[in-house]
Amino acid sequence: MFSPLVTFPALYTATLLMLAGSGLFTTYMGLRLTAEGAGDLWVGGLMAAYYFGLVCGGKFGHKLIASFGHIRSYVACAGIATVVVLLHALVDSLAIWIVLRFVLGAVMMNQYMVIESWLNEQAESHQRGKVFAGYMVAVDLGLVVGQGLLAASPALDYKPLLLVAICFASCLIPLAMTRRVHPAKLVAAPLEIGFFWKRVPQSLGTIFVAGLMVGAFYGLAPVYANRNGLDTAQSSLFVGMCIVAGFCAQWPLGWLSDRVNRAWLIRGNALLLCAAAVPMWGLIQLPYWALLANGFVTGMLLFTLYPLAVALANDHVEQPRRVALSAMLLTTYGVGACIGPLFAGALMHRFGPGMFYMLVSAYAVLLIFWVQPKRVTGLHRVDEAPLHHVAMPDTVSPMSATLDPRVEEVPEELVVEAPPNIGRSDGAPDKAS
Repeated sequence: MFSPLVTFPALYTATLLMLAGSGLFTTYMGLRLTAEGAGDLWVGGLMAAYYFGLVCGGKFGHKLIASFGHIRSYVACAGIATVVVLLHALVDSLAIWIVLRFVLGAVMMNQYMVIESWLNEQAESHQRGKVFAGYMVAVDLGLVVGQGLLAASPALDYKPLLLVAICFASCLIPLAMTRRVHPAKLVAAPLEIGFFWKRVPQSLGTIFVAGLMVGAFYGLAPVYANRNGLDTAQSSLFVGMCIVAGFCAQWPLGWLSDRVNRAWLIRGNALLLCAAAVPMWGLIQLPYWALLANGFVTGMLLFTLYPLAVALANDHVEQPRRVALSAMLLTTYGVGACIGPLFAGALMHRFGPGMFYMLVSAYAVLLIFWVQPKRVTGLHRVDEAPLHHVAMPDTVSPMSATLDPRVEEVPEELVVEAPPNIGRSDGAPDKAS
């Protein structure tokens, strides 16, 4: 039986280490800036800069991989990421930190693209679902491990930065030592903004709102927890619980999504999210266990909006356009994730930490009115709809579209051949192990 964890151990290990460093770094920066009194707007600005780097990094990453090859570009970007993290220990300027966060987002997008394109090329079509699921497990497990590392080393000194640098440097090792055949082609996923806005406006709106909420969550949820009296270890556990909840909810919700109208499911999700966030508004003082419980429930609902919207969009777009659809959805999500932390940080700075979950409720109400099942006419519904629901991590690149089992094959016009012999410095072809 095919086991992706055995077949692609280097790629999954690199992903886990990379996300462990990223998750630890994001939470640490939020808590450190809060402890130093920098203000929630700066925390939101740092997170927005990171997502802006991810959005801009797609074009940069494609050119870098095409010019230097997968391993070389990955090694270069992992090295840059390590340097960027260590620079935070040498430079105390918040303005420079914002620039560094942008650079980190851009180089990490390249790393996502390398891993996802590699997995796609070497996974057969009937294995793609398992490969994608294994990748998602590595992404979410890495984020949770990052929170665990911070809980184990809760002092907000420079030690967590060293742990982040170790994770970013360690993710080099599996890919540098792998003997698998290097990918030979890249996929340029174009944007067709006008077409998709007319075809799947409700999905795009849901994706944008999900980006507003999730982008703000990663940067400001630790701040919210800290301002509610939680220490560093407790704050990291709170964030980790929310991430675990979203991960655990993906598969049962996927089962339900294949059997219930997805537009109604998104509205129901938004309604429950609005209600679940109310106790977190700060109107009453919740004990620690109640914060964890409510965080778990809101995490389940928050992190499942993105895959639900992706599934709804795929039901109404033909298979040859699904790679372009994924690029459009991810770009929309990235734009939302850039705006969300800035807006939430400004309101939290002005009105207090409870504004974070007040915004979550407000965004949920917006979705309730935006997603109207009666407007889903079925005019462009594909013959095989509803397509099988696929659990989706929210931290991916446009290259992940080709891993999605709903994409049967990559259209030829989207394939860009890489330069020959990019895998080896001596020009010799690579050999599989």
